[in-house]
Parts: sequence; structure tokens; C-alpha cells
Amino acid sequence: MKYLITGLGNIGAEYTNTRHNIGFKVLDAFAQASNTAFISMRYGALTEVRWKGRSFFLLKPSTYMNLSGNAVNYWLQAEKIPVENLLVVVDDVALDLGIIRMRGKGSDGGHNGLKHISHILGHQNYARLRFGIGNNFPQGFQVDYVLGAWEKDECEILTERIDVAVEAIKSFGTIGLERTMNIFNGK
Repeated sequence: MKYLITGLGNIGAEYTNTRHNIGFKVLDAFAQASNTAFISMRYGALTEVRWKGRSFFLLKPSTYMNLSGNAVNYWLQAEKIPVENLLVVVDDVALDLGIIRMRGKGSDGGHNGLKHISHILGHQNYARLRFGIGNNFPQGFQVDYVLGAWEKDECEILTERIDVAVEAIKSFGTIGLERTMNIFNGK
């Protein structure tokens, strides 16, 4: 059984430690815990992690956030992975820091990465793991906040919450979407 786990983010050193790159951070943690490394491939960096008889293809698109659908569509087709085995890990300002919420479908919520994936796939029926980054910014400064670096007190929370997100991804691939949502949503 194959799964495509796509972490959304932007490439480049200036984005590495930004809130918008939490998708990359989650996949980096998954790969590191599995002793695998990402390899630059077409449309992104890719690695394969095997877990309990499943193959998780971890993808960090190199297309920048707003064109993420190109990478997702390419790797779904290249690896012959059904869309129901796609999970997109994305930042969410509507959730408090570290809260995760998995859904099997839904709107893009104003997130440009999800918007492009939905546009390219032609629908919104794919799973996503939303990782809360909080909304501690004044009105009109969302872009600065999302593209801003993590604060020291936020970093102290992140490691444990990223580990929970990795466990949720493994759960998605082993026990399925519905049971994983029941276990992890809101935690």
C-alpha cells in the first residue's frame, strides 16, 4: 500500500524556520526518525519511509507554496497512488499553536497551497492534516506572521507537537482516516 504525504512549504533558506513551512518540518521529523534522507527529484525533495507494510512517499514540493498542485499531481501519477492515499500537511492560522486536525476533504480555507492542489486535481476530496500555528498577529499582518520565524516560546512547544503529527500520519496509513481523526483531532 502506497501513500503520498505532502508537506507544504517554500524552498530557500529564508523560509526554513517560518510558520508557513510547518509541513516541511513535520516531514523532516518523520524522515529523520526513520533514518532516511530526502533526494532532489522532479518537482521536489522526496524520500520513502516503510512502516508496517506501507510505503510512505514524503514529498516537499520545490514549486513554492502557490504551485504545490503540480508536484502533488505529478507524484500521484508517477507512483500510481490513488488520491484517497494522499495526505497534505499544512499550516493553519485558525487553529491554536500545535493543535492538529485531520479532514478527508474540505475547502482550502484561504490557503494558497491547498487552493492550487484543489485546482490541479479538480476537486477538494483529499485528506489534509492542518497544523495550528496560531493567529497572534494584528489585523492586516497575516502574511508577515505566516512568513515570520518561530518565536522562542513557540519552538519549545513545536518538537512535541511535530512528533504527534508524525504519529497521526502513520495512523492515517495504518488504521485509516476515520479512526485517525477520532484519535488525533483537537489534540
